[in-house]
Amino acid sequence: QVQLVESGGGLVQAGGSLRLSCAASGNIRSLNTMGWYRQPPGKPRELVAEITSSGSTDYADSVKGRFTISRDNAKNTVYLQMNSLRPEDSAIYYCHYRRGWPDYWGQGTQVTVSS
Repeated sequence: QVQLVESGGGLVQAGGSLRLSCAASGNIRSLNTMGWYRQPPGKPRELVAEITSSGSTDYADSVKGRFTISRDNAKNTVYLQMNSLRPEDSAIYYCHYRRGWPDYWGQGTQVTVSS
């Protein structure tokens, strides 16, 4: 079992910044991939960004150049720095961990960007 605890969501004006954190605990295995997904109201969950243990990253086209994902392997923590936020970035953001099967999800943190 892996537990994921997110923090850092909130309300921000358009153009502002937020930083999300996700701490993983439990049966953490090496060579894993951690990332962030989001789910706007009435829409499916979508990948925002993910990062491997070695630091390789992948981003959704909609956030490239604005969001940066990073991780601290010693702390089993992944971060998402979100800059130049837009109202369309409003969603519940979920932390994700995968290393084979099963994968794990955090409980989600709300990000609301006002125009």
